[in-house]
Amino acid sequence: MRFTAVDLGASSGRVMTADITHEKVELTEAHRFANRPVRVSGTLHWDVLGLYREILDGLRRAGPAESIGIDSWAVDYGLLDGDGRLIGNPVHYRDGRTAGLTERVDPYGVTGLQFLPFNTVNQLRCDGRDGLLDRAATMLLIPDLLAYWLTGDIGAERTNASTTGLYDVTRRDWAWDLVDRLGLPRRVLPPVTEDPAGPLRPDVAEEIGHTTTVTRVASHDTASAVVAVPAAAPAFAYISCGTWSLVGVELPAPVLTEESRLANFTNEAGVDGTTRYLRNVMGLWILQECLRVWGSPDLAPLLAEAERVRIDTVVDPDDPTFLPPGDMPARIAAYCARTGQRAPEGPAQAVRCILQSLALAYQRAVADATRLSGRKVEVVHLVGGGSRNELLCRLTADATGLPVVAGPVEATALGNALVQARARGLVGDLAQMRDLVRRSADVRTYEPRERPWGQ
Repeated sequence: MRFTAVDLGASSGRVMTADITHEKVELTEAHRFANRPVRVSGTLHWDVLGLYREILDGLRRAGPAESIGIDSWAVDYGLLDGDGRLIGNPVHYRDGRTAGLTERVDPYGVTGLQFLPFNTVNQLRCDGRDGLLDRAATMLLIPDLLAYWLTGDIGAERTNASTTGLYDVTRRDWAWDLVDRLGLPRRVLPPVTEDPAGPLRPDVAEEIGHTTTVTRVASHDTASAVVAVPAAAPAFAYISCGTWSLVGVELPAPVLTEESRLANFTNEAGVDGTTRYLRNVMGLWILQECLRVWGSPDLAPLLAEAERVRIDTVVDPDDPTFLPPGDMPARIAAYCARTGQRAPEGPAQAVRCILQSLALAYQRAVADATRLSGRKVEVVHLVGGGSRNELLCRLTADATGLPVVAGPVEATALGNALVQARARGLVGDLAQMRDLVRRSADVRTYEPRERPWGQ
């Protein structure tokens, strides 16, 4: 059977076809495109209409399939009026409008969510302050908004709903008491659902040249990526590595202790009732911005040179100074001056500094996840685009002291397609899906060595 996975990352999107049998999965890229934000009148927006156009182009190129699944980054959304029309372009989470919201409003014992100023709950507070919620009938997270445009169906897929700061992780529904306390209108929150979104609208089917249905997959991209972690046993940690890195373990239930809150861990819904217990780490964003400032040089020679250089300097990737777009090399130098360290000299040293800083952040997150959850970890699975970065994988093995299994690169699209296949009865539970990934994906194992840096 053939399935189509629409996978939207924070810097690029792709439409992939997945041919799935009982024996293997074969992924083929039908269309890849950039995801570039747009600043208008001082506000940073997603170009969501441009993304929708690219998705239609990709679906046309992909051709007929059993179904379509959509996943994307979390927290951002579109507001619809009573006639189903979009009220302005969705605001990008890196926009500065929530920067001053530093006090937690969602109780950790209810939402289990890591505090981040740009969480959905804080963005909605900004929209309420600006009067936009008075005009809104519905709030749809990005994958749900795109599914609505394709099918006309309105709903909130569970894994993404759990990232909003408005979801009760124990009751598995919206935290209505919190919604009321914050003065947010209940009407804007659609029902939390795992049901299929339904068939394509006739005009959409005509435009792409075929008809099919949209299946609600694990629409938070990390949730889909974790489905495709090729683990053979529960004693694993995962790093879903792209623009952001999500580092954690898979658990049967959330961890809602005060110690967990203070460690800034999040409990997000996964497939089959699992909990993705994780910490957000800034990820490859800092490197991406450095490359942009340097004029977009070829990364491969830089990585080769970075492997040869030595620098003990490390930064905290989650320092707020690194969140907005901007001159990252200058910000790294300023961070080093502030912390009494030697600043990197040239791009190769800067790349080495960034990657070993990420590896140490991963080590801290894995150690904390193990300590707080009681989950034993014997191997780290690093999936996503970062799994192609051999230096990062090697440094992560050195930092954690654990084997790092790198790959699959397209874990999110794989997980997306496998959940669609399960809806058609082709595969079974998570264990069966992961066994299929192990038989299909190219992976590489990095054994830990001595760590001579960042001591």
